[in-house]
Amino acid sequence: MSTRTTVLLLAFNEMELLDFAGPYEVFTTAARVHARRQGGAGPRFQLITASADGWPVRARAGLAISVDHALAQAPATDWLLVPGGVVDGVLAQPATLAELARRAGDAAITASVCTGAFVLAAAGIVTDQAVTTHWEDAEDLAQRFPALQVRPERRWIDNGRSATSAGIAAGIDMALHLVARAAGPELAQATARQMDYPWSPSP
Repeated sequence: MSTRTTVLLLAFNEMELLDFAGPYEVFTTAARVHARRQGGAGPRFQLITASADGWPVRARAGLAISVDHALAQAPATDWLLVPGGVVDGVLAQPATLAELARRAGDAAITASVCTGAFVLAAAGIVTDQAVTTHWEDAEDLAQRFPALQVRPERRWIDNGRSATSAGIAAGIDMALHLVARAAGPELAQATARQMDYPWSPSP
């Protein structure tokens, strides 16, 4: 395929680093593998990062990460991805939730990793469908948003316009699934192989 998929990754203070970096690595590796196979073709996936105000953030483990844009000024993208971690700050930002909801309305896929599912639910992006999150937070998610069908035993769940993954490393599995969905299972398997990651296409 020659179509390019643009992906916006939200960054925020106290996010879980691998929730953000895992999918980032998957999509950038997939772009590199695809370009090599296609003889230098343009990137199959293009990554854009944003924080609420455009300022750098500090991940839960302390690593500082700079971003490309403030969320409201970021260009439109095909996909939107929200990592997890300590999401209380994001949940307390109505403007950020509203902007995520607006972008999700235009995106083909809005996905979350781990406790990012709380953000998707608070923004009204997921309402009553099956979702997953970190096993430790599943009960809390179900209590806060009782209309959701919380399935902590699933590594990821794809509902078409939305997708959620379980905790931390499961975001890599979901991202590989999304690569397979957009660009075919062969590229997903080749990406996992390049990353030396034991990926199974079954959730």
